[in-house]
Amino acid sequence: MQLGDTASDHEFRAEIRDWMTTNLTGRFAKIAHRGGPGDDDVLVSERMDWERHLAEHDWTCVGWPTEYGGRGLPLSQEVIFHEEYARAGGPGRAGLIGEGLLGPTLIAFATPEQRQRFLPGIVSGNEFWCQGYSEPNAGSDLANVRTAARLEGDEWVISGQKVWTSLAQWSDWCFVLARTELGSSRHVGLSYLLVRMDAPGIEIRPIRQITGTAEFNEVFFDEVRTPADLVVGAPGDGWRVAMGTLAFERGVLTLGQQMAFRRELDAIIDLARSNGRIDDRGCRQQLADLEARLRVMRWNALRTLSVDEHTELVPEAMIGKLYWANLHRDMGEVAMDVLGTAAVITAGDYGQPEALDELHRLFFFSRADTIYGGSDEIQRNIIGERALGLPREPKPATGG
Repeated sequence: MQLGDTASDHEFRAEIRDWMTTNLTGRFAKIAHRGGPGDDDVLVSERMDWERHLAEHDWTCVGWPTEYGGRGLPLSQEVIFHEEYARAGGPGRAGLIGEGLLGPTLIAFATPEQRQRFLPGIVSGNEFWCQGYSEPNAGSDLANVRTAARLEGDEWVISGQKVWTSLAQWSDWCFVLARTELGSSRHVGLSYLLVRMDAPGIEIRPIRQITGTAEFNEVFFDEVRTPADLVVGAPGDGWRVAMGTLAFERGVLTLGQQMAFRRELDAIIDLARSNGRIDDRGCRQQLADLEARLRVMRWNALRTLSVDEHTELVPEAMIGKLYWANLHRDMGEVAMDVLGTAAVITAGDYGQPEALDELHRLFFFSRADTIYGGSDEIQRNIIGERALGLPREPKPATGG
């Protein structure tokens, strides 16, 4: 990845800036800067309309190959799109999980029939997806999945529980990691199944968070049926496919995330200037530290993208989650320091979503950054064992 724009990149950057300025107005003006972390359950129907509006103008799935409905943009311009989208205040994407996670997984692992069935709905913004990975005893340790599925005739029958399922209450489909080989354990015997969210036997229970929002959910599967041909990859090969999905998660979308962090840091700096905190030497040092770390985050993301296309987590990607989670958590704490006494005051009743402004949402939601998506402890083990080749962590002794 080159760090500077070519002439064509410069033109493309101007194109997306102009389009966002023109279109994020009128009925869409109220969704600007909304729908990010800790704010993802607001204005959902409006953001779904926005997703379809993007699709009508060929701004969804911009990096996908043209044969699958994308624009086939080179990686440099795909990065530019996500950066400029975030810079312009583009709302949190209602189709993010379908476009950023499932779609690339289907392109890499699915049958032609599965691609033909599911990719057009993602491109058009007419079908929305959620991710069925984490469970009460299989969060960061995903290999401990216990949700089970058995093959009965031409259907998989699924029973179990998933948790922390983002946007499940608004999704049409879910990709579910389930154990399909009786008696199997860990990475063996898992399958990657596609399941309709309105199938009989599915129950969704929203989880109310400290921010007052409820984009996360528990999802219960009670003898839920899905067609036998809706397994991505071979039955029992789900771990490899699931890891491919995680590799895509650590890809180009990180640049859009970095730009969202950039806007949050700019808001903290603007506040420090307006309330005089910028004159405090310690505060200036905190802000300078965050600025440097944010730039490192971007450079590492570009370095990760410079690796040849892959469907496995590479070392450059393995350090990303641990790095940005701690950066974002610290950013939330600095925001409260800059707010001073105003940090303990909300605009309304605490626990209601609209009671929190942007910086309060940043602080409260970022408390979870070092836990969800793989806790810091698990991330350090992954880096040590898979990236550095260190011995596996010894298991605690058992017995009496």
